[in-house]
Amino acid sequence: MSKLPTGFPKDFLWGGAIAANQAEGAYDVDGKGLSVADINEFRADIPIEEKSNRELDTAYIEAALNSTDHIFPKRWGIDFYHTYKEDLKLLARMGFKTFRTSVAWTRIFPNGDELEPNEAGLKYYDDLFDEIIKNGMVPMITISHYEMPLHLTTAYKGWYSRELIEFFTRFCKVLFDRYHSKVKYWIIINQINLIGHESFNHLGIAEDKVDNLFEAKYQGVHNEMVACGHATKYAHENYPDLQIGMMLCGGPTYSATAKPEDVFATLRHNQMEYFFSDVLLRGYYPGYAFRFFEDNGVKIEFGEGDEEALKNTADFMSFSYYYTRVCDAESFANGNEDHRNPLLEANPWGWSIDPVGLRTFLNLFYDRYQCPIYITENGVGYYDELVDGKIHDPYRIDYLRAHIEQMKEAIKDGVDLRGYYAWGPIDIISCSSSEMSKRYGFIYVDQDDYGKGSQQRILKDSYHWYKKVIETNGEELD
Repeated sequence: MSKLPTGFPKDFLWGGAIAANQAEGAYDVDGKGLSVADINEFRADIPIEEKSNRELDTAYIEAALNSTDHIFPKRWGIDFYHTYKEDLKLLARMGFKTFRTSVAWTRIFPNGDELEPNEAGLKYYDDLFDEIIKNGMVPMITISHYEMPLHLTTAYKGWYSRELIEFFTRFCKVLFDRYHSKVKYWIIINQINLIGHESFNHLGIAEDKVDNLFEAKYQGVHNEMVACGHATKYAHENYPDLQIGMMLCGGPTYSATAKPEDVFATLRHNQMEYFFSDVLLRGYYPGYAFRFFEDNGVKIEFGEGDEEALKNTADFMSFSYYYTRVCDAESFANGNEDHRNPLLEANPWGWSIDPVGLRTFLNLFYDRYQCPIYITENGVGYYDELVDGKIHDPYRIDYLRAHIEQMKEAIKDGVDLRGYYAWGPIDIISCSSSEMSKRYGFIYVDQDDYGKGSQQRILKDSYHWYKKVIETNGEELD
């Protein structure tokens, strides 16, 4: 009888994660093209709960491209494109074992449909990956993290157009060929199940370019998953030591009550969250998905060879974890499928705090897929106040401590958890609201929502705390 572990494995990967579009800036440097992220606008004149990305149309895109007075913070990020060497040294001083970032698609293929890549972009990532490794960190690289070329939205219909299967597969092949000796861990699509509030950033489908946006989103994800299959097949056949992963946002939703109707509505909601990982880890469309499409009048067009492509499944599962939500039959029937759990505290943006939920989801996912799991994003956004040149952030430490404690319990439960990536270990532009003041990091960046500030990097109290967590392999959390 084998004995279950009592703590984190000795080779556990402790680290953090960012995205190119939220950190790099330099949006028009070295041949980079415009991406969907470059038209994400920051607006100070709307309530905090409404500061999130929304569906966009061609009129908005044109206005954003011609604007001279609107604020698009992802165009400057935190200037990581130029500061990455110094920033990585700060992370290395914490003892990071691993670092996750993404490759900006538009640095490699500025429009997305070129036949040949941009060498200046490739050279940048050569240097970046070398620097990650030089600092003793294992790189985990996301290929698509809300950085789709804007040209693929305007000249095509985003992922709704099947042409993107070829374009994206070419992009993946270029990355595998160029970096296979440096990068062994790859996530092809960030948070592939986000087709609601991050729909445009994810799929790049302008709502006025399709007749049925709801259907177009699922067709777009289908095309995306087929491209993942082609890319995974290429990696496995040519570079068998590469580990190819898939990634979800969050996990299942709780039933709001024990009423059978609420429980069943929640089951149906959760099935369509599992749908994406079921396909990418099992290799085929589950029956419940066909029922969902039939009930909702959605027709998915399968191209020749799509079913075979989907059989090329990922090697590991990863997911981001920030909050949990609840579902009931009434809200599900009205299309407002899940909502905030009133029993839980939340951060200023209404994101509920549920450490036990992380253990629950780790067990659910491992029971379902029986494959290695990495938590590739976890953290909490707060306003940080700089006082006498210091940041005291006990709220962040409390949040992370509670979640790491539950990770340890999940490992004791038998879950094969192999790595943890705190989100935004250095402050970056918010994904959903494009503001700088929603901060996650262990390292404070002196920059405001309008890009003003010294950009000085200041270590928060949580920096020293997480350093100790890594040093003790998760044993010292006080």
